[in-house]
Amino acid sequence: MSHPPMSPEQRHAMDLLLTRHSPWPLVEPAPDAAALDLVFAAAMRAPDHGQLRPWRFVLVRGDARLVLGQVFARAARARDPYDDGERFRAKAVAAPLLVALVAQVKAPHKVPESEQVLATGAAVMNMLNALHILGYGGFWATGVNAYDDNVKAALGLGAGDRLLGFLYMGTPKDRLQPPERQDAAGFVREWVPQS
Repeated sequence: MSHPPMSPEQRHAMDLLLTRHSPWPLVEPAPDAAALDLVFAAAMRAPDHGQLRPWRFVLVRGDARLVLGQVFARAARARDPYDDGERFRAKAVAAPLLVALVAQVKAPHKVPESEQVLATGAAVMNMLNALHILGYGGFWATGVNAYDDNVKAALGLGAGDRLLGFLYMGTPKDRLQPPERQDAAGFVREWVPQS
């Protein structure tokens, strides 16, 4: 199926979208206030069954990252008394800005929990795309701290909140070429009904 030719603006937008990747490491500068406004505005455009807007974002920057590092280290020691937690402490300062990604699940509700979590994931993907368009880098990480009740409590999350990980934001240290694009054909098939 052919489609109409793309305008230069559409081609540029697609080129940007198709070069998005998760650069690492990320350094200063982090997105400024104006850029963050655009990033969060993009999050608000995510598909959202029931218009629940289940996404919540907790910004951690500056010295608050050091305190989060202490939270991570304590949580690691609580999980394993032989773990000094230093590798987790370092994760809290691995980028100039971290955003805790939270799905504030409403339950019971006619919109299933899975759809509320997926909506939050879609919001995060919009944020990653916006960061890329603005020339910043974003790296979404999960790991054991995303599932740790001590970390959730320290961030002020409630029982119904799901911590979906942390979005590290900053400027890519190295302007490397994105990884080679994988052909989508191996991931797509057409459903043919059986008669």
